[in-house]
Amino acid sequence: MIKTHLKIEGMTCQHCVSHVTEALEGVSGVASAKVNLKKGEAVVKSEDTPLEQLSAAVAAAGYKVV
Repeated sequence: MIKTHLKIEGMTCQHCVSHVTEALEGVSGVASAKVNLKKGEAVVKSEDTPLEQLSAAVAAAGYKVV
């Protein structure tokens, strides 16, 4: 498993965290996603899922990877 750290903009509440977590965990190859509102980041464990796919899932959920 590979750990990928993503900095995410636009999250303001726990609902946002849930939304981003669900979006990331819905990407093929992702085993888990831990999203931290206070730090504005996510740690994704995956089977080498491309960063572009993770970023696209976050963008589709209405947030931005920076």
